[in-house]
Amino acid sequence: MHKVIYDTDPGVDDAMALLFLHRHPEIDLIGITTVFGNASIETTTRNALFLKQEWDIAAPVAKGASVTIDPSRHERPWPTMVHGENGLGDMPVPDVIDLPLDPRPAYRFIIETVRANPGEVTLVAVGRMTNLALALKEDPEIAKLVKDVVIMGGNFYVPGNVSPVAEANIHGDPEAADIVLTAPWKVVVIGLDVTSITTMSRSYLAEMAAKGDKAVKQLNTLSQSYIDFYKHAVEDGMMVHDSCASVYVVAPELFETITGAVRVVCGGIADGLTVIKQDSRRFPPGDWDGLPSQVVATGIESEKVLSLIRDTLLRV
Repeated sequence: MHKVIYDTDPGVDDAMALLFLHRHPEIDLIGITTVFGNASIETTTRNALFLKQEWDIAAPVAKGASVTIDPSRHERPWPTMVHGENGLGDMPVPDVIDLPLDPRPAYRFIIETVRANPGEVTLVAVGRMTNLALALKEDPEIAKLVKDVVIMGGNFYVPGNVSPVAEANIHGDPEAADIVLTAPWKVVVIGLDVTSITTMSRSYLAEMAAKGDKAVKQLNTLSQSYIDFYKHAVEDGMMVHDSCASVYVVAPELFETITGAVRVVCGGIADGLTVIKQDSRRFPPGDWDGLPSQVVATGIESEKVLSLIRDTLLRV
């Protein structure tokens, strides 16, 4: 069993990944931590509680960061054109969910859960990396106690999706991402190189909903405007970014990877750009030296990934 803390900003594709983590038989979802990004921290936390309630998820929810780790950064408008005004495709969601939050802030929840389960916890982070960076700043030693970290973010050999060079999760808090990617723990980066070519069609999702229970039908409902948004890039379908990261936890063999030190550009016109110094390449001394070698996904067996997502979501 993989013990997983899911760090998320629900978010449409976040919801699909959450249901995958909840239903896969080899995953023990032991916590959900929220972060700002697809919406404000109040909205993403409300959405996490809503999905926990609707889908009968036992894992506690801890509220996380509401601003970037560098307080001088100014927040950009929430991406309502992607995830809707309420973050879940504008499907009906109550303003208040009658469920308790874990009393700890997300970074403290991460620290204490990792210390209680040394060498066993996988952090799956599919939003801005702020909570993970705060945990590292508070308790750097947890890097040695985490099993591994799987993030959805970054782009290396393909264009970005919020600027010509940057992916949204990294671009939303580049300083936090650089802290996470240069820490002495194993990070697997599932970025646009693989998620942008892994798309689920509207009809594929509809067929899942027809066979599935209430949760899968809700996924279909909340994904419709998301699919509409992607019409500029996908023919009547959507990229399943966050679910790809969740799939890696149980099926890494479906991905091709390279290794090397990874840095994030912080500031300027390339703000949020992720750059890898591959282990197989030699360069003069520079800012990548002496850093841990991380794992970056560059290839994916998309059809097998989609099949695994479908089979897991339909498993009740």
